[in-house]
Amino acid sequence: MAPKRKPARAAKSDPDGMFRGVSAFIVPHAVQPRRLEVWKQRLAQMGGRVQEKLAKGPAVTHVLAADAKALLRELDAAWLHCFRGSVLSFDWLEECLKSGERLSEHKFAINYEAEFKLEKEGGTADSGVSQPAKRSKISSDDPENHKETAGVNRESRDASTHANEGSVAVKEPSMYASSQSVSGDSKDTIASHNAFNTEEASSGESTTYAPPDLNRNITEIFGKLINIYRALGDDRRSFSYYKAIPVIEKLPFKIESADQVKDLPAIGKSLKDHINEIVNTGKLSKLEYFENDEKVRTVSLFGEVWGVGPATALKLYDKGHRTLDDLRKEDSLTSAQRIGLNFFDDIKQRIPRHEVSKMEKLLQEVGTDILPGVIIVCGGSYRRGKASCGDMDIIITHPDGESHVGFLSKFVQRLKDISFLREDLIFSIHSIEGTDCGVDTYFGLCTYPGRELRHRIDLKV
Repeated sequence: MAPKRKPARAAKSDPDGMFRGVSAFIVPHAVQPRRLEVWKQRLAQMGGRVQEKLAKGPAVTHVLAADAKALLRELDAAWLHCFRGSVLSFDWLEECLKSGERLSEHKFAINYEAEFKLEKEGGTADSGVSQPAKRSKISSDDPENHKETAGVNRESRDASTHANEGSVAVKEPSMYASSQSVSGDSKDTIASHNAFNTEEASSGESTTYAPPDLNRNITEIFGKLINIYRALGDDRRSFSYYKAIPVIEKLPFKIESADQVKDLPAIGKSLKDHINEIVNTGKLSKLEYFENDEKVRTVSLFGEVWGVGPATALKLYDKGHRTLDDLRKEDSLTSAQRIGLNFFDDIKQRIPRHEVSKMEKLLQEVGTDILPGVIIVCGGSYRRGKASCGDMDIIITHPDGESHVGFLSKFVQRLKDISFLREDLIFSIHSIEGTDCGVDTYFGLCTYPGRELRHRIDLKV
């Protein structure tokens, strides 16, 4: 029997830490509950205090929120006008923790005046600032809601349409509801699904993931190494660069010394050395070695063809193939690999976020016509708020946990009938046979309405 894990010791508080004198009220909207709890702990550990309620008098010195919309959902504009403390975005807290010092507050101040004016002029029924009857807020103190609402605020679900329909009767299903339905918690799923939609309807379109990305000279090189190691079958090294990129993207400063990143998560000694070399020379010798090595360069290129893994790429190299044109003459390629080769350039093009949103809506409409109540959402990088996506990862479910059986075949055929799905890569049905945990899968190529450019799409029921 494995030994029981000892509970982690609570970190000691430093009353003279960098947040000394900060007494903060934190607006809980548009942020993951887990991250919220971490920030509260760090504030308290570093000399600050967290106020769970707005007390009268000078108790609160700072109000922290995700943005102006989240702020005005919690606090009345009139109260904010009278507040003499600082109203800041969460970025201030996060960047202070990253840099290890208390940063100037002025560039992190939230301009809620402009948002308040927009809400007031936007045609809402009342003032648009505080309408608790319509918002069905989820209590941040409820641990079940913490589970169900984590990470949902990055998805864009055409909020203006929701607002026109009214906050109470929202028809379009939420992205997060499907991921919970897969787990089987149907009743809780529907409740969180409806609550999420009513909140989103009143808050407007969610924020796209748009980090400062001031260190593209580093992240672009790391991105190339991800692809190279993935093609070589070294997933461990590939993943280490993959984890480091978003950490570096979010930095609010240009890296000029490796010492600036020594305490950042996901940046170990090896990556720190790479960063040091890049900032000092403008290049990375390891990448140059790979790019100049014919075998690595060729295997990496072949590995970018859909369906060609590291072992197959190496075999193709050993057969004497060096270019994609060489591969077109190879008889051993499967039909799926040949499709990946024929549409190689198409598949490599990223899909703008607004196009993914429109295609997701089309999929939901087609699916609902076949099976009322079906929930169809796009996950992956779209769910994480990226401005563009490499492919579309579609998750499909039904709240009753049964009606999804046999749905995928009808869905795929209907999408082919309207020329949305074009080429098939993988199509497997397990819900009827009861194998593979009952997951039905379709991988293929699709086209944006009115275009012939192919995009990769995965459907999982």
